[in-house]
Amino acid sequence: MSRLPAFICGIDWSEGLNDVAVISRDGAVVTRARIEESPQGVTDLFRLLDGLRNSHTHGRRHVPIGIETADGLLAATLRARRQPVIHIPPHRIAAMRKSLSPVPRKSDRTDAEIIALAVRDGWGRLRPQPVDSPQATAIGVLIAAHDRTQRTRLRLQAQLRSLLRQGHPHAVTAWTHLDHGLARPEARAVLAAAPNAATAAKLTQYRLTKILAAAGRRRLVDAEAYRLRDLFTLPVLRLDPAVETAMAAQISAVLGLFDAACHTEQHLRQQIAAQLALHPQAAIYLSFPGCGTLLAARLLGEIGDDPTRFATAKGLRGYAGLSPVTWASGSSKVILHRRVCNRRLKTACHQWAFSALTRSPGCRAVYDTRRAHGDTFPGALRHVAGRLLAGLHHCLATGELYDERAAFGGIAPP
Repeated sequence: MSRLPAFICGIDWSEGLNDVAVISRDGAVVTRARIEESPQGVTDLFRLLDGLRNSHTHGRRHVPIGIETADGLLAATLRARRQPVIHIPPHRIAAMRKSLSPVPRKSDRTDAEIIALAVRDGWGRLRPQPVDSPQATAIGVLIAAHDRTQRTRLRLQAQLRSLLRQGHPHAVTAWTHLDHGLARPEARAVLAAAPNAATAAKLTQYRLTKILAAAGRRRLVDAEAYRLRDLFTLPVLRLDPAVETAMAAQISAVLGLFDAACHTEQHLRQQIAAQLALHPQAAIYLSFPGCGTLLAARLLGEIGDDPTRFATAKGLRGYAGLSPVTWASGSSKVILHRRVCNRRLKTACHQWAFSALTRSPGCRAVYDTRRAHGDTFPGALRHVAGRLLAGLHHCLATGELYDERAAFGGIAPP
């Protein structure tokens, strides 16, 4: 464990001025300040930290900074300038504030001191935030944007399907046998031309052919046009004409939002692929079985590329929630599933392990063995994901590409 530094800084972040408190090892407040979230504010903070001690062995990087907001421009700027930044969650600050004072009270000035005390009291157990490269940070930003857009698209798709059940019943099942269903470009194009049952019944085969071709369909265009024409002309329950017209307007409105979400999601996929291709570790991620472009970017965005972040594969597995937790008290001992973890990384590893079952004989052998031992489906997948993540940690540390024989050859499945 590293020695407790002579000075510790705490910053209570706000949209305006940020309160700063610097304490010594014994907890005494050395100095206070208020800085802006601006280049001048960062310069003033660094000048303050540099001036804490007149010694050639002291510098601002010897002063760890605790901050309650891990995101934001101030925290990002401090990490980019190689300043050790430690995230103190707001709930820990609230608990410590309650333990220090029996009277409920709060102020930004005292919160900055409490954050610095939290860093001092947790020294040795707290780790500075990782310093990822700009490429890895950009991939993480794009992945987060893609996830939000995907959730929006799925919500709009469910809303559109619910409206179609009332105003255009045949459209609900028209594309269910095809990949992506209503999210297909041709489906959105047909619905834009005919948003209700009345207008869809009037579409001719020739008109449908033109719509499908304009939407990007290249194979069996005429056959698909005949199929849709026959489907839309089948008898169906209809609303009153006035209500049906109003329903068509509502479907068109939701369809416009849904179409925009689909286009945005596709655009973000292209941006993610372009950013991933520029990262030096992309080839390592893509060499693993079952790891495509989007999944590789998601793993890279959550793990980052700071080489000092995970010293061992066990630490990385624990961060992803793939290592069990032992609860021992007295004569009882229980091994539990780890739930405190990075849930986004855990979900990505679950998808990764599932995809690798049909692409890696070693992964399949591990899965079958765990199932034979009585593991559930999620439990067996966690073992597969743990093996893959351990192999990824090794490859990232050594710069090697994935090798099936090295990962599983000659090693009995657990």
